[in-house]
Amino acid sequence: MSMRIGDGDVLLVIDVQNDFCPGGNLAVPRGDEVVAPINRLADKFQHVVLTQDWHPAGHFSFASTHPERRPFDTITAPYGPQVLWPDHCVQGTPGAALHDGLDIPHAELIVRKGFRRAIDSYSAFFENDHRTPTGLAGYLRERGLTRVFVAGLATDFCVRYSAEDAHGQGFGVVMIEDACRAIDMNDSLAATRERLAELGIVVTTTDAIA
Repeated sequence: MSMRIGDGDVLLVIDVQNDFCPGGNLAVPRGDEVVAPINRLADKFQHVVLTQDWHPAGHFSFASTHPERRPFDTITAPYGPQVLWPDHCVQGTPGAALHDGLDIPHAELIVRKGFRRAIDSYSAFFENDHRTPTGLAGYLRERGLTRVFVAGLATDFCVRYSAEDAHGQGFGVVMIEDACRAIDMNDSLAATRERLAELGIVVTTTDAIA
């Protein structure tokens, strides 16, 4: 079924950055494959917002910050469970840059997240404490944008939590599945699909966007 884009719709492009693409420090398998479909999608939207993971060196979520811990271990942070990642998307480094192939000159906003040293940030709307806002929800409301189409990296982390939080903030939400790629760690992709279905979040493909 075709979905028609209107003035109240926004494409939210999540973390299409070098470190999340092949050759990067935290590469999502086939992560660079999202670039071409996202570019095609962006041409259909009047409104586009990009996000950018933007960590200071020595970030709490980096395994290197925790002696005797390894990447992909999980620890208990003050705000809950925290996966420890390889150092990635460090502010000002080539790995933190948006992928060179991303061609969206009309994007209206870049939201940088994860810049607070002591807390990670998956969602485009909230830090991982689920209380500290990025300001994106207020921006969208002030612009009169009411439905969020989500694409990017990774399906089962930053895309998932952005979609969940957009829904929780009262926006209509659509995830464009073929314009996302997943890490799929410990069945996280299946859990993502189950959770989005529970919330009634629409999952579609680029071909269905008119």
